[in-house]
Amino acid sequence: MDEAPAPPPLLLRWQGLITASDPDLKRLSWWASIILMILLAGLPLFTRTGLGLVVLACGALWILWSSVSQPQRISSISAWVLLFLGIAVLATGFSPVPAAAAKGLIKLLSYLGVYALMRQLLSARPEWWDRLVAALLGGSLITSVMALRQLYGPTEELARWADPNSLSAGTVRIYGPLGNPNLLAGYLVPILPLALIAFIRWRRWGSRCFAAVTLVLGAVATLFSYSRGGWLGMLAALGVLVLLLVLRAIRSWPAIWRRLVPLVLLVLAGVTLAIAVTQVDPIRTRVASLLAGRGDSSNNFRINVWLAAIEMIQDRPWLGIGPGNAAFNAIYPLYQQPKFNALSAYSVPLELLVETGIPGLIAALGLALASLRSGLQALRSTAPLALPWLGCLAAIAGLLMQGVTDTIFFRPEVQITGWFCLATLTQTNQTNS
Repeated sequence: MDEAPAPPPLLLRWQGLITASDPDLKRLSWWASIILMILLAGLPLFTRTGLGLVVLACGALWILWSSVSQPQRISSISAWVLLFLGIAVLATGFSPVPAAAAKGLIKLLSYLGVYALMRQLLSARPEWWDRLVAALLGGSLITSVMALRQLYGPTEELARWADPNSLSAGTVRIYGPLGNPNLLAGYLVPILPLALIAFIRWRRWGSRCFAAVTLVLGAVATLFSYSRGGWLGMLAALGVLVLLLVLRAIRSWPAIWRRLVPLVLLVLAGVTLAIAVTQVDPIRTRVASLLAGRGDSSNNFRINVWLAAIEMIQDRPWLGIGPGNAAFNAIYPLYQQPKFNALSAYSVPLELLVETGIPGLIAALGLALASLRSGLQALRSTAPLALPWLGCLAAIAGLLMQGVTDTIFFRPEVQITGWFCLATLTQTNQTNS
């Protein structure tokens, strides 16, 4: 006698309460794909109002689609996301500035609506991954071209990003339509490994040329942004992806070669990086500024902000001050050192501790580990999205590397790409279920 199917989780029992025909569901998936393509293509070009409207439309469409669809099993990644959301709600309730924290919570909920719609679409129509990535690459290509054109225009505006008190004074930094070199690099870093995966995955030469041009121009634009965090993020993203692709390619080789080949690659990469750091003057200058400690004004600024953030964490270690930059801006002036105003903690781990305390950081680490565990399944998987899983894992590695010393990740132009990568990785659970 067959066992009755397990009831859906309590959180999902509202889903599927409305019946809909197959044509209606198909139309919903088309609307979802169109809205998400518009969102991903326009990330660097939308105004804040326009971006907010598209994000809200994504959340509303997910609610509508879910109300007529049967609930699915909650993946490990989504479980950690829900846990972080629950902690953020508690942090908002216990915040010393609850009204400001509520604004941050609303922003988080809006981004989660985008993540949920992406996950829903990829679960129903996994073939749409390529089209979503094509839209993302299209926006990235336009952004890279606009940024690189600045190299041939007047440098007065570009010079405002060159700190006269820094070791790299006089460096001209491009920023494209995003208005900030670090934000330009942060936007491009997670897209570069996705462009490389698209080049490998796509079969038409026109599509492959599009992916290759996007990859090359994006990498060049990241270099000319002279963002130290962006450079490290790009190295981490592309380096991790190449290593994962090699491990996947040699998975059936003898054990000794599976150990030696990655080691040789790491040695060659280290030698190449050492030569670049010692022989290429712009890179040597930026690396010297990175290692100068308080001798570099940018480093000195970040160190002072970090010390103030640590004091904030020590005063509220368990639930923080609540999510969002509005809460941070309300509380940080009580801790800041004179002349060191800041809009964030300039470090993603510190920002998470400030906003949601130790539980929030633990949930974020759990989310990262769940993503790693899901992505590594692609090393031996033959699923259609196996290569995209590797690309998304590499993109997350780049975001994590840049996030050590910056909080560009919390800007929607960067964060939404991160949610797209997580939504892609949730499909490992769908494949294995």
